[in-house]
Amino acid sequence: MTRIDTTNAPAERRDGGDIAVSVRGLKKHFGSTKALDGVDLDVRRGTVLGVLGPNGAGKTTLVRCLSTLLVPDAGSATVAGIDVLRQPKELRRRIGLTGQYASVDAKLSGRENLYLIGRLLDLSRAESRRRADELLERFSLTEAAKRVAGTYSGGMRRRLDLAASMIGRPAVLYLDEPTTGLDPRTRQEVWSEVQSMVGDGVTVLLTTQYMEEAEQLASELTVIDRGRVVAEGAIDELKSRVGGRVLRVRPADRSVLPEVARLVEDSGLTGLATPTLDQESGSVLIPLLSDEQLTAVIGLLAAKDVALADLRTELPSLDEVFLSLTGQKATHTDQEQPQDGAAPVREKVSA
Repeated sequence: MTRIDTTNAPAERRDGGDIAVSVRGLKKHFGSTKALDGVDLDVRRGTVLGVLGPNGAGKTTLVRCLSTLLVPDAGSATVAGIDVLRQPKELRRRIGLTGQYASVDAKLSGRENLYLIGRLLDLSRAESRRRADELLERFSLTEAAKRVAGTYSGGMRRRLDLAASMIGRPAVLYLDEPTTGLDPRTRQEVWSEVQSMVGDGVTVLLTTQYMEEAEQLASELTVIDRGRVVAEGAIDELKSRVGGRVLRVRPADRSVLPEVARLVEDSGLTGLATPTLDQESGSVLIPLLSDEQLTAVIGLLAAKDVALADLRTELPSLDEVFLSLTGQKATHTDQEQPQDGAAPVREKVSA
């Protein structure tokens, strides 16, 4: 298993951007289990940092520590310039949190849920009503505002969760696997709302196991495994550091796909991995380890007069990066399990 050494990673991002979340040496143990074992990370202001990792890696524990739901055993963290350990009450007024499970009150209406959170955040009655109506409209819930949340669909409840996390106009928003259990269309709707929030200047720390979600939303990634950071950086940077490229060969005639794959496999080129067929795109995928292999394969295709519709090299997929770093495949199921050995909790941060 390939691991990227980040022991000597700089405290500031290379572009010198303002840091909204800074974590250093964060530790949290549950008995003999090291849920967090010295985590360092930074989130640049007005961006999305994707935190990836397998079940039990420590992602949810990290979010709970940064939102004051858990007290870490060691380390330090500042969020929006506020010390997480020394100023927890002040911090709660600057952050929003949407956890893995719907945290709205199923017996209250959508408007009542938002109004209640506004009052808990010490907004006036008038401001709580105004803010609730504003967010109901933004998240396309105005028509359902008077319905009890228990009658909402899964997607509507998730949008209500997001709206609730925005009541206090947070500077930093934690999204802990926010689209777990949602259908693809609703997941896209949530992504659109998150992108809109970031456009308004909100900083987002997103935990996810959906590779497509990470690529859609995050500008940078931190990969956690067994409570430790094993890699961090921009998505393309992590792909290139894991190593390897794939040559995608798309013949003009789809019927010759097996023949092209066989031609490459039987070529005897040194160290060349077995090609695979991608029937959906009509391509042959050839893993490459060097420029010499790339040149040799292109020369082979030219010598055999293979007519091509497309020929390109690609970096490894994010799934392959995840597997290389953690030794586990990413989870692509809607049947999510509680992480870090914890039972589901209702995680809405208020004052």
